[in-house]
Amino acid sequence: MATSTRPDKEQGVFRCISDEHGNRERQETPVRLPLSRKLCYAVGGVPYQMTNIAMGFSLQIFLLDVVQIEAFSVSLILFISHAWDAVTDPIVGYLVSSSSWTQIGRLLPWTVLSMPLAILAYIFLWFIPHNAMSSAFSVSWYLTISCLFETFMSCYSVPYTSLNMFLGGDQQDRDSATAYRMSVEAFAMLMAAVIQGQVLWVYNKDRDQACLNVDQTPDLPHSTALRETRTAFMISALVMSALFFVCCMVLFLGVKEQRGPLSGQSHMNTTYLNAVKKLIGHASYQHLVLGFLFSTLAFQMSLGNFTLFCTHVAGLGAQFQYLMLAILVSATISVPMWQMILVRLGKKTALFIGLPLLIPALVVLVSMSENFATYMVMCVLAGSSLAALFLLPWSMLPDVVDEFAVQNPSCKGLEPLFFSCSRFCNKLGGGLSAAISTMTLHFTGYKAGACSHADGVVLALKLLLAPIPITFLLVGLVFFYLYPINEARRKKIQQDLENTRSNTASLEEENVPIFQQIYDSSQSFIVKSKARTISHLNACQPSQKHCNTSADSHVRMSGAKSAIQFHKSKTYPTSPKQYKSSVKLNESRLSKIHERALKCQDIPDERSKVTWV
Repeated sequence: MATSTRPDKEQGVFRCISDEHGNRERQETPVRLPLSRKLCYAVGGVPYQMTNIAMGFSLQIFLLDVVQIEAFSVSLILFISHAWDAVTDPIVGYLVSSSSWTQIGRLLPWTVLSMPLAILAYIFLWFIPHNAMSSAFSVSWYLTISCLFETFMSCYSVPYTSLNMFLGGDQQDRDSATAYRMSVEAFAMLMAAVIQGQVLWVYNKDRDQACLNVDQTPDLPHSTALRETRTAFMISALVMSALFFVCCMVLFLGVKEQRGPLSGQSHMNTTYLNAVKKLIGHASYQHLVLGFLFSTLAFQMSLGNFTLFCTHVAGLGAQFQYLMLAILVSATISVPMWQMILVRLGKKTALFIGLPLLIPALVVLVSMSENFATYMVMCVLAGSSLAALFLLPWSMLPDVVDEFAVQNPSCKGLEPLFFSCSRFCNKLGGGLSAAISTMTLHFTGYKAGACSHADGVVLALKLLLAPIPITFLLVGLVFFYLYPINEARRKKIQQDLENTRSNTASLEEENVPIFQQIYDSSQSFIVKSKARTISHLNACQPSQKHCNTSADSHVRMSGAKSAIQFHKSKTYPTSPKQYKSSVKLNESRLSKIHERALKCQDIPDERSKVTWV
């Protein structure tokens, strides 16, 4: 029994086993994804999560109380920027899918080129221009800068998340890389919380001091208040920008993009609308993204209003940074736990265990106030549920991509569009959350920079923290319940995917080696013909006139020249008829060369016969 191996671009090693009857069996041994590549890939997710946490927890209060823009205008800025971000994600996904491969891949160039532009836009987002006294200028400035930043971050985050399908390895490696990524991203959120916590501590100190200095006036003077807070926000932006640059370089230098097993072989060759229709028409993808949308809306609405709730309702504004640390430390620790539960119980079961943990935590938080110990316990519970939202939907998305690839083998290069549309729903949830929250505060009488608020504002903050998010979460769980890919179906999809890959590679081996077989047999014929010719010439006596050195030299040069010409021609037969004609042509040429050499009269005819190998 003979064996031969062939690596397939780090996707796996294919072993061909031949028995004594010549039958060949093709087996695949996958190449494991190295730990260093998983870690470098995970580090690439730090910039998006850090900036997302900073903007999610601080941008609303920055625009309301520091820049002092009216709540209605802030709602427009946040909603339009999030909506713009959601729209640009599928467009960027289509552009990435349509782009061609370069020496460093198809996705990595997008992340590297968009990084400096995103850094500049993020710094300007926290900069207060001198003309900010004008409300119209402030709204225009922050709306434009936020839209630019979201566009550049889409150009970074969409290729980055799609890179999970092009790291190499198998489905288990992809799940492991996703778990590493979510762990690192949770730690990045923890770092962002520490940084922004210090900023909010400065903000609360400045706010309390300003409120003490204002006699009988609920409004803060814009010209003198919160100067240290402005400086703190700018320092935070510079620190996060530096971390953005470092993490992008680690991703670029530590990850080598691989071509996908099926869909990554070529770029997408269909129109944008047709590609989106194919995605929307896929049932598994519909249920996954809708469940992700409503769950994200629930989490972002509750956590986005948690800052204002602690400051104006619970009376724990000074301790808010510790509560956020409890949430993010719990999320960081819980990601490996959910990964183990995912492996043992399955992704869908783990999802239904993790997401509902948010419900009792929100109920207790909205029911109690000024109880720091209870708030810490509930924040730990909410952080564990947040970790489940981080990990599980993104771990389920590659299964949907694999199912789509099996059912639609002719559709190639749609992976970035899958991930970008998922981010679209994620960011749409954030935009809707910000719009609903700020509009509700506007209609209930929230005043920017006020030291205290009316009962209507307090009631609105309670509703935005618990009842409304819980409703959205229950709707999301219904869609996740309708999600059809369970563990049995997932294993069937992986088996079908491996069979498709095996059949594709077998067809490649059957098509390309046709010429190799012709070439090998012809080369063998040339070598044996030359060997027999030389032996025949050596058998000739020197006295025979028709056997001489010049004839020997001519035969050798003629045979070698013919072999070189045949090798350089590289004419691959594309049909059985061309294959037969090429074999006959080469056989006739080589036979003529051999006949010219066999002129010795005393050599028996049996010795002049040429056997094919």
